[in-house]
Amino acid sequence: MEVLVVIPTYNESNNIRPLSEALLGLELDLGVLIVDDNSPDGTGRIADALAKQDPRVHVLHRPGKQGLGTAYREGFGYALANFDAPLLAQMDADFSHPPEAMPAMVEMARRGSVAIGSRYVRGGGVKNWGLGRRILSKGANIYVSTVLGLPVGDLTTAYKCWPRRVLERLDLPTVGAQGFAALPEMAYRTHLLGYRHEEHPIIFEDRRVGQSKLTGSIAVEAFLNVWRVRFNKTFDPSQAPPA
Repeated sequence: MEVLVVIPTYNESNNIRPLSEALLGLELDLGVLIVDDNSPDGTGRIADALAKQDPRVHVLHRPGKQGLGTAYREGFGYALANFDAPLLAQMDADFSHPPEAMPAMVEMARRGSVAIGSRYVRGGGVKNWGLGRRILSKGANIYVSTVLGLPVGDLTTAYKCWPRRVLERLDLPTVGAQGFAALPEMAYRTHLLGYRHEEHPIIFEDRRVGQSKLTGSIAVEAFLNVWRVRFNKTFDPSQAPPA
């Protein structure tokens, strides 16, 4: 297996099977790790059934809803400890991130870059969003990029493909944010370690089925967390394991 895709889920019973099948149908040596937060709608049971049907599907069960940031921390930690895939990817479970972009992102990661499925480079964009949400999202990315000093167009996307060695050096257990704010925090650590981000354009389509997980408290955490990341010096790249 060359690439393992980590997919956090909470109430994604209508999406997880077709998404897994779409990923596994790509011309890639690929596996899927579903990280389910004890979804009341039975997503975890569907994931277990998929794992029984296809050895490329794996499931990590968590006791309850604990946030996107912790799902990625635990999912990546589990993947690093139990699989030898040289590339690890992440994406939303609701088809907002197009699976067909994965091969191009894998190619970027093969070159040693952290690949980003980006809405905010030439060729990228969003679909089924109102004007207010477009302004909020674009403004949030400009804000995060400015505070952290990162030359990246889309820092709030959860669609990425990582070289394994980058994740091994990020000190994942100390990533402080619980929700979406973990995404720019991990990007900032990547930058401090000297790795390059490459952005591949995607069209982000608002979720096909289900309800958005973004809440006001998550947005506030994201707004404040970038200052903690920038000035608290919670990560020392000189102490990271060697490349």
